[in-house]
Parts: sequence; structure tokens; C-alpha cells
Amino acid sequence: MIKVDSPDRMLEKIDLSRTLAEPEYKKKIPLLRAQLYSLQRQCWDARLPVILVFEGWGASGRGDMVNFLTQNLEPRVFRLHMISAPRTYELSMPWLWRFWVKAPNYGEMAIFDQSWYRRVLIDRVEKAVKRLQWQQAFEDINDFERALYDDGTLIVKFFLHIGKATQERRIRKQGKDPISKMMRDPEDRLQLKKHKDYSRAVEEMLMRTETEWAPWTIVEAEDPRFARVKMFEAAIASLEKGLEAKTGKKQAAPREGKAK
Repeated sequence: MIKVDSPDRMLEKIDLSRTLAEPEYKKKIPLLRAQLYSLQRQCWDARLPVILVFEGWGASGRGDMVNFLTQNLEPRVFRLHMISAPRTYELSMPWLWRFWVKAPNYGEMAIFDQSWYRRVLIDRVEKAVKRLQWQQAFEDINDFERALYDDGTLIVKFFLHIGKATQERRIRKQGKDPISKMMRDPEDRLQLKKHKDYSRAVEEMLMRTETEWAPWTIVEAEDPRFARVKMFEAAIASLEKGLEAKTGKKQAAPREGKAK
């Protein structure tokens, strides 16, 4: 897990050259999937609610990551929420209302493909909200996550990071494939066009919403294999810690070496 200490071009200091060889990847993934499934069942038994948040650059593989994560989870115990711009009726409610109603029940897991952080990223850069609104949103978000934490919810947040050149190459490649082109998120191109503005917004978001009750894990996502393993390892470590705090019992699941 990478702690966020400074808003001064922190993302530029992330080593995006990290990779994982295919043989090692194939060795690790089955065990990691089995561990996460077991921990999910233990969370259900312990009535520990869990929230997994996935944010990241357009074309960073966020959707693929979520799909890969959920393939071996117990479907009756998790809910997947894909967040886009608020609907008309949601605009008449307090802005966090649509996320409050998606909070998981005790023992369940809620997975957010984008989340309330849209307010301080897309809405901010595209001027969908006023400056005062997105500035106030940082405090709102921290209070929101603290309230969930105080009620016993475990919050695990991921930001998938790739370089601008990789983002541009992936978006261009998507445009050449008919199926990918049809499913492509138009907001990805907006991020690429305004990369500098989005970079500034991401840096501030990570700095101002890094808390002990809801820390960020930055995932180097240039290499999908490395990214998947790191995501699984971070999620497993967080669930083990949350279960230990909840039950008073230390988890002792078998573990391979971490991705370096």
C-alpha cells in the first residue's frame, strides 16, 4: 500500500515499469482467488460489511479489473455498482444520497466501479459543479467514509495508475476495434484531452482523502498481470485486518510472496 504524503507531483514518482512474469502470475492467481473467496465468506459469517472502491484513469483497465475480481466471488453476497453522472431525480437529493442507499448490509460486499470521487474528479474538471461544491466535497467524503467506518464498514480504495502515453495508446486501440469502440466510455477521451487538469485533480483527491479509516492503494496498471496481483494482495490484507479487528482472531490463510 502506498501512502499519500504530498500533492507535489506524487503520481510522477510512481514506478510504472513494474511487471510480473506470466509463469509467476499463473502460480499466484488461483491461490489469491481462493483466499479472497474464503475471506468473503468469513466476512459474511462475521457480519462485516465491506466496500471496495475502484477509481483510475480512463483506459487503465478499471472495468476489466472489477470483472476479474468478481469472477470467483460469492454472487449472493456482493453488489456491483457502476457509477455514472447522477440522474435527474438524484439531483434533487443531497449529493451523497445515492451512495448512502448503496451501502452494504452487514456481511455483504459493495463494489464501486467509480464512486463518490466523481465529484472531485470528472465533475470538478468538466465544471459540472461549482468550485465551492467540489471543494466542500472533500470534507463531505471524509465524513461519509468515517461514518461508515464507525458503523463497522471496512473501506478499501484503489486508484489504477497508468502513464499518459499508455492511456493514449489504449484509447487509440479501442477506437479500431468495433466492440471496444461501441463500449468505450466517452469520458476517457475527455481525461486524455485535459490530462494536466485531471492530474491536478487526482493528486489533490489522493492527498485530501487519504485517511487511516479509508486509505488509498495506488495500483501500477501498465502491466495487467502485476496490477491484478497487487489488487488481490491489497484486498486480502485489508480483509484479514478487518476480520481480525472484528473477531479478535488473527487470520492465518496460506500466502505466496507479494508482487515486487
